[in-house]
Amino acid sequence: MLATSNPVDVHVGNRIRLRRTLLGMSQERLGTALGLTFQQVQKYERGRNRVGASRLYDLAHVLGVPVAFFFEGLSEHDAPAPEAGNVAGMAEPDESLPDDSVPQCTAPSVQPDDLALFSRRETIELVRAYYGIEDSGTRRRVLDLVRSMSAS
Repeated sequence: MLATSNPVDVHVGNRIRLRRTLLGMSQERLGTALGLTFQQVQKYERGRNRVGASRLYDLAHVLGVPVAFFFEGLSEHDAPAPEAGNVAGMAEPDESLPDDSVPQCTAPSVQPDDLALFSRRETIELVRAYYGIEDSGTRRRVLDLVRSMSAS
């Protein structure tokens, strides 16, 4: 029986692939930097293998991003929350505390279509070329031109 990947593992894998490709790094080069084979990197990127905490830390270091980068855009609906009684080692919630006593932190949500768009080679090449323009005024004019040509 083929097990399905956890949505969080798939999201983290997509973020690894996004950052790696934005850097122009091959799976083999990333694997070498981490002491892995490119097949292991491929399994992480597809969400087939779960990335452990120490490996995530190493990935963040090699890819030049904070660990939180891998979770950006992850919404609450992407992963089922464990039931309160089934979390080993966790205390029961304190009913005496009001719900608003704990600050809520929400990250901006990235839609799956957006993530696919950001992962396309054409998008990555466009972003690299754009930031390859050294003059900020010229970059601004290119952005204005592209905006004026777009349908939106």
